[in-house]
Amino acid sequence: MLRREFITGLGSAAAWPVAVRAQQPAVPVIGVLSIVRVSTGPFQASFREGLREQGYAVGRNLAIEYRYSDPFSSSSRNQMPNFAAELVRRQVAVIVAVGTGPALVAKAVTTTVPIVGMFGTDPVDVGAVSSLNRPAGNITGVYFLSQALTAKRFQLVHEIAPSARSIGLLVKPAAPVTEAEKRDAETATRTLGVQLVILDARTPGEIETAFAMLTRQQIGALVIGDDFINQRDQVVALAAYHSIPAMYSFRSAVEAGGLSSFGASPSDASRLAGTYVGRVLKGEKPADLPVQQITKVQMIINLKTAKALGLTIPETLLATADEVIQ
Repeated sequence: MLRREFITGLGSAAAWPVAVRAQQPAVPVIGVLSIVRVSTGPFQASFREGLREQGYAVGRNLAIEYRYSDPFSSSSRNQMPNFAAELVRRQVAVIVAVGTGPALVAKAVTTTVPIVGMFGTDPVDVGAVSSLNRPAGNITGVYFLSQALTAKRFQLVHEIAPSARSIGLLVKPAAPVTEAEKRDAETATRTLGVQLVILDARTPGEIETAFAMLTRQQIGALVIGDDFINQRDQVVALAAYHSIPAMYSFRSAVEAGGLSSFGASPSDASRLAGTYVGRVLKGEKPADLPVQQITKVQMIINLKTAKALGLTIPETLLATADEVIQ
C-alpha cells in the first residue's frame, strides 16, 4: 500500500511540471540564417545586448534557432534555401540573415515572415529592398558598408606597401558583393596608378592556387574580399607563407595574425540587428523600419605581422589606427 502510494505520488509529481509547461505561453522563436557560425562570440554578445534593450532575453521570453551553411563546403553549399524554408515551416517570428547572401535567400523563400538582414553590400543595389528609407516588403536590417570600403582598403594597403606595382583582389565568384567589389577596386587602382589582378576562389584548394599565382606574378599586395571569413585561418596563413601584405575587411583576421583590417564595427551592426528584431517582435513592420547604416569604421594593424613581413608602417597610419596589436 505504501509503495503504491509512493509510485502514484511520484507519477503525479513527474507529470505536474509538464502540465505547468503546457499552460505557459509559447515564447517567440527567431531563426538565424548565416554562412558564419554566430551562435557564440562577439556577434552573439552584441546581438543579445540589442535584444535586451527591447526587453527580450534568450531563455526567458525568447528562443533562437541557428541554421548555418558554408558556401565553400561541398556538402552544404546548396543548403541555404532549404534552411530558410525550414525556418519558415518552423513558423519562426523573425528570420535574422547574417550576410547579403542569406538575406537574399530568405527574401526569395518568404514574403510573409519578417526578415532582419545584415548587409555587407548596398541592399538597394542587390534588390533586397526598394530604398534604404522605405524598404517595403517584409525585409529591413543593417547595412555595414563593407563593400563600400573596398576602395579605401586599396588605398591603405598601398600606403603600407607603396612599392607594389600591382594589387590583387581575392573574391568569391557569383557572391552578391563581388561585382561591386570589383567595380570599386578598378576605380581605386586607376587612381593609385597600379595594376589590378582579380583572383577568383571558391574552395580551399582554389584559395591555395590563387596565392601561388600571387607569387608567380609578383603581385605586391592583396585585398581580401568579404566572403572569406570562414576561411580566415587559411587565408592568414597563406598570406604569411607567401609574404604578401594583405588587407582584410574583418577584425578577427588581424587578431589571428593578419596584417591589417578596415571595416565597420561588427558589434555595432549585430547590436542594431538585435534592436530591430525586438521592435519587430513588438509589432513594428519591416517596411516601416529604415535600413540603418553603420558609419563607424575601424582600422586595426598588427605590428608583429608587419615586422615579420619586413614592413615599416607609416606613422600617419599608426596615428590614425583604432587599434595597434603589438
